[in-house]
Amino acid sequence: MGSSAAQRRTAIVEILSQSTEALSASVLASRLKVSRQIVVGDVALLRASGERIIATPRGYLLEKSQPAQGDSRCIRTIACEHHLGDGLARELYTVVDNGGELLDVVVEHPLYGQISAPLKLASRYDVDAFLEKVEHFKAQPLAALTDGIHLHNIACASEAVFQRITAALEEQGILLKRE
Repeated sequence: MGSSAAQRRTAIVEILSQSTEALSASVLASRLKVSRQIVVGDVALLRASGERIIATPRGYLLEKSQPAQGDSRCIRTIACEHHLGDGLARELYTVVDNGGELLDVVVEHPLYGQISAPLKLASRYDVDAFLEKVEHFKAQPLAALTDGIHLHNIACASEAVFQRITAALEEQGILLKRE
């Protein structure tokens, strides 16, 4: 059994390394002919052993150790604040509609310090899937822990695209500005 578990974990890493998109635990379970819970446990063990597997709203990704050659995207951090109702959707759509990819969300928790979660939202399709999960699981975004204040690391093609995104967020009243 130990041998098959080790082989299964090796297969998970191999499948993720060949995938260009996030794969859910259910998809991996189906491919490996095991339960979803077995895959979740395997991924936890792989992460604990140093594999750079990240869990996104769309599934697991194997984090690349270096940016792809020729990847000249600029990555910037923005601070946002909004009420959690429609502010979440407006924020996410504003970033992707203006050419950005939301890499993650970060909050500063008074007890635990910095808490971050990968997002990898690059299109309306990605945002729709994320918002459907929020609704389906009745989940609160991390920003609920900090009264709506949070950070995002975003990737975009150029500084001009980043400026367009921040201007649009400012117009929406989402970009955090303290006078």
